[in-house]
Amino acid sequence: MKPIPQAKQSSYRPEIDGIRAFAVTAVIINHFNKEILPSGYLGVDIFFVISGFVITSSLASRPSKNFRDFLAGFYTRRIKRLVPVLVLFVLVTSILICLFNPTPDASLKTGIASLFGLSNLYLLRQSTDYFAASTELNVFTHTWSLGVEEQFYFLFPFLVWFTGFGRLATQGSRNLFWVMGVLSVTSLIAFIYSYKTNQPAAYFLMPTRLWEMGAGCLLFLSLKHFNRFFRTLDKVPPLIVTGAVVAVLFVPLQFAVQATFAIVVLTAVLITCLRSGTAVYNLFTHPRVVYIGLISYSLYLWHWGVLSLSRWTIGIHWWSMLLQLALMLLLSIASYRYVETPLRRSDWSVARWKSIGYGLGASAISAVLLFSLTKIPNLYTGQSPSLVAVGVHSLTNMYSLKQVNSLWRGDKCLLSNNSQVGKKILVEDCTLGSFSNAKKRVVVLGNSFSTAFTQAFDDLVVLDGYSVTITSSWGASPVKEIPNNTTWDKANYYYWESVVPSLLNRLRPGDWVFLINDMAEFSPKYRTSETNEMLKQLESGLEALSGQLSARGIQLAILHGLPFAREAHCQPVIAAKQWFHLFGGPCQLPSRRESLLRRDNLNKVLVSLEAEGKLHIVDIFDVFCPEEQCTYNTRNGQILYRDEFSHPSVEAARLSSPIIRKVLTSS
Repeated sequence: MKPIPQAKQSSYRPEIDGIRAFAVTAVIINHFNKEILPSGYLGVDIFFVISGFVITSSLASRPSKNFRDFLAGFYTRRIKRLVPVLVLFVLVTSILICLFNPTPDASLKTGIASLFGLSNLYLLRQSTDYFAASTELNVFTHTWSLGVEEQFYFLFPFLVWFTGFGRLATQGSRNLFWVMGVLSVTSLIAFIYSYKTNQPAAYFLMPTRLWEMGAGCLLFLSLKHFNRFFRTLDKVPPLIVTGAVVAVLFVPLQFAVQATFAIVVLTAVLITCLRSGTAVYNLFTHPRVVYIGLISYSLYLWHWGVLSLSRWTIGIHWWSMLLQLALMLLLSIASYRYVETPLRRSDWSVARWKSIGYGLGASAISAVLLFSLTKIPNLYTGQSPSLVAVGVHSLTNMYSLKQVNSLWRGDKCLLSNNSQVGKKILVEDCTLGSFSNAKKRVVVLGNSFSTAFTQAFDDLVVLDGYSVTITSSWGASPVKEIPNNTTWDKANYYYWESVVPSLLNRLRPGDWVFLINDMAEFSPKYRTSETNEMLKQLESGLEALSGQLSARGIQLAILHGLPFAREAHCQPVIAAKQWFHLFGGPCQLPSRRESLLRRDNLNKVLVSLEAEGKLHIVDIFDVFCPEEQCTYNTRNGQILYRDEFSHPSVEAARLSSPIIRKVLTSS
């Protein structure tokens, strides 16, 4: 094997910054509109490979007196590179989000975690919550990738030093290659396995991402000694590789594992085969492209802040994109020129450990300032929406129907996670009206949407003498025949196999079972064989349940699909008319025509079953979308949803009451 001259190993490669520019552009396009570039988020994975390559290159021939000196130098350079702009971005964005969000705690806590390289762990914890805050509304969601890199930086210098690579030992490169090789293969296996069993962990954790940075490290170590394989890669036309990278960015999200592996491999090949004299090399080394790569760190930070704050204010529209892109570039250029570059190049202190202390101190002070924003009087400049109940936590609120001296006991009537398997759900705790003396009994089954309609049954109970028993299992399938592969799978199984039968056993002829679920998954934007199969499972499940009930004289009703409000990523406070909604507000829902067209296949299934006398459809679509354009509000300004997950508000439930009552009293 022929060693490459040392100067070539450590010399600046402008094409690397060109690849950075390509990666950050892909990420920004994806964050503007996922439909344009479905896998544009893989630009982050390109960054990971580059990071592993560059960080190994920077340590290749850097002499150090001892391990303490080596660590001090490494962490000083990392802190001077990352902390100043991050602190600026977090402080400015935190103040701005407080102006437009009356409850900014989720963003502020993510920002605090990001200052210490821990936001990926904070977001992972939130992602295990069925009602985790929408990622697009959290102004610091994107800092998860910084957390992954910074955690890698805690591990990597130890590997570099103790393998001998950092001490310029004879076998140092070989030792580091084998250690990183083993760790990377293990990490890749963990990533593939975790993606099937715990997708958030696969996405957010450093151990399941280490293989990507490891790929960059292994590439650099391999390129130190050109062998036959790498001489072959060096001859691969970079135009073909670049085209393959672009093609992967258009791969649908359901192939994320394959796409991630492909993008890592292709990035490594692209770094290897980019050579002077080719058209792609000329493109990636064009001064303007290189400049975008140079400011890519600042650009990555600011782009998400601009987009997220836009979602809270004017929204993201075709006509606003140029303005938003210009603002991203302006902030990034200013950060790079006046903060990132001068502070990275300056000597903070003669003692490098003091420089590290300054960086950590700045992060700590900023964290205290962010924490104070959660405690001081609200900076919010808008008007809070007038709603009986706001937020997903309100789904578990107890509800008293005083006219009949009846109380629905909220949390006692639902399963919110797998740890609640075995929980007893009693009719006496979960019924409005008198279960024993009711003219007819209604048992409501479903996921979290069933509890959102608790207030829709007042007249049915008070005027018609019915009793209504409302139960729920978060994330449950609408019928037991549909496999449940969520983190609430055990609760779903227990609900359908134990809770539901115990409730149905207490019904008598003439009573009702009413299924209330979020039916959006049966009306996807794009149909696949998987969604078609799910619709068939729904149909067979409804037929089976109907047959079971009709044999006992019990009737079945089901709530039809509602407008696709969840796709708007819109909280009630955003939907309420605010002074900063200069262009009508950012909550954009599909039109009535588009929504009805999307649910047409579901409609055909339900209408067919209704025609066969197997169930009754409760369709309240007109309540939620009375005009051609579906909105978050009624004509008189009432807000129809209590959270960004499209759970109907109490007001919307009461508006739906007459339609629900008409169906359930029809026979």
